[in-house]
Amino acid sequence: MARTQVLVAGGGPVGLAAAVELGRRGIDCVVVEPRTDVSHARPRCKTVNVRTMEHLRRWGLADRLRARAPLSVAYSTEVVFCTSLTGHELSRFTGVLGLAPQGDRFPEVGQQAPQYVLEHLLREAVDALDTVELRLGDRVVDLVQDDDAVTVHLAGTEPVTADYVLGCDGPRSTVRDRVGATYVGEHALRPNYGMVFRAPGLSARVRHGPAVQYWTVNPAAPALLGPLDRDDTWWIIAFGVDRETGDRDGHAVIDAAVGAPVDAEVLSTDPWTARMQLVDTLRVGRVFLAGDAAHLNPPFGGHGLNTGIGDAVDLGWKLAAVLRGWGGPGLLDSYDAERRPVQDRVVRAAHENMRTLSTDLVVDDLDADTPHGDEARRAAHERIQATKHAEFHALDLVLDVDHDGSPVVAPGAGHRLPHAWLPDGRSLYDVLGPGLTLLARPGDDPAALGAACARRGVPLTVVTLDGRDGPALLVRPDQHVAWCGPVLPPDPAGVVDHVTGNNDAPPPVAGCANATTTGGSPG
Repeated sequence: MARTQVLVAGGGPVGLAAAVELGRRGIDCVVVEPRTDVSHARPRCKTVNVRTMEHLRRWGLADRLRARAPLSVAYSTEVVFCTSLTGHELSRFTGVLGLAPQGDRFPEVGQQAPQYVLEHLLREAVDALDTVELRLGDRVVDLVQDDDAVTVHLAGTEPVTADYVLGCDGPRSTVRDRVGATYVGEHALRPNYGMVFRAPGLSARVRHGPAVQYWTVNPAAPALLGPLDRDDTWWIIAFGVDRETGDRDGHAVIDAAVGAPVDAEVLSTDPWTARMQLVDTLRVGRVFLAGDAAHLNPPFGGHGLNTGIGDAVDLGWKLAAVLRGWGGPGLLDSYDAERRPVQDRVVRAAHENMRTLSTDLVVDDLDADTPHGDEARRAAHERIQATKHAEFHALDLVLDVDHDGSPVVAPGAGHRLPHAWLPDGRSLYDVLGPGLTLLARPGDDPAALGAACARRGVPLTVVTLDGRDGPALLVRPDQHVAWCGPVLPPDPAGVVDHVTGNNDAPPPVAGCANATTTGGSPG
């Protein structure tokens, strides 16, 4: 029987991200994916957010994604609300979805890219890793676990025995079903109808200039649409339209969203309803759930895939630490404690974003060139700004993730390391190591902490920032702060045991209120 350290069920972006995180750390991994080819029919996610781009930067893939994205960041950072693409503008948002830089706050802006572009890139990254095997055209049909391993039965090949299994196999997850986990939450009743279509010359007809999204507000086509590329391939979501109506009237919906007849070729369709659900447990023994297998949310705000990538990163480095011998049992226990609050917060935010859609904004006279029309458009603008701002400016949701209260985080820590640009132009994140990183100050003596890490086999990188003030910081591989204090810990062994999950008792720490990283260069 074949043997591997980790088997990943599902080779979509989340499963591939987990394999990249594991494989780069030398962990043997098998990824099982039923699809032999990446489908271009349905672009699914189109926003790769700032946090995911930070992970891609760490993997050396951020620039490669940008080079392949059909729309560059320079194309637009706008979202427009309008009666139609050729009609009246109602409102707009600028600098949306993290597409505009904000000084030191992050090293990578977001990127608009269809999911299949990211998936192709991650497949290539996995293929380049000697420790990862990508099995395409096969699927998990069953699994049985005991205290020592998981035996995974596949449809097309022999069973595989794994130390751990990651269920990244989507909403209809076989892994989730086999371990008895279930979704808890709501399922929306209103249908939606997605299409991808090609309409040569359409971009030149748009009255409102380039945008990454256009929300059309009219009775015939309350919808959300946008370009996939510069060659007039577009996506559209028609709100409140069921499969039968969409199949019959899809071209009429496109015409109404444009505001004029258009020669559109429908390339694919995707009827769907929104779900706001979390799985009741993220872990059963040696089996973990991530991505859509663990949580589902409406697409408004672009958080679904990105949250799944966050799951993969959190779980990937922790599994690697355990399998390499320096992570303790508490490290894996922390996956649920750290990711469930994030998942719940995202589901709630996306649900809130769904409360105001184009269907809810339709009123009389929006397209009228009259005083009544002017007043209707003014009122629509005010309502749009009041109800939709949080959807397009959600960096607090994306970046301000705090694992305070995690069983492997010291009191006062847990936040994402504040980013800074170093004097030599590098990102602070670029000098962090693959294991724990100590951000020290001139005069700090890291010898005791280094010795404690060496005894546990914990990889430690020490970065001394000349001229930096603020607390000393011990940073995890996922760029979250594990421990901080005004001086280096007097009990370094206790701190190391705590943040690596090898000790149930919290270490004695002073904590830190302001984990600033400004100033200096690495010495």
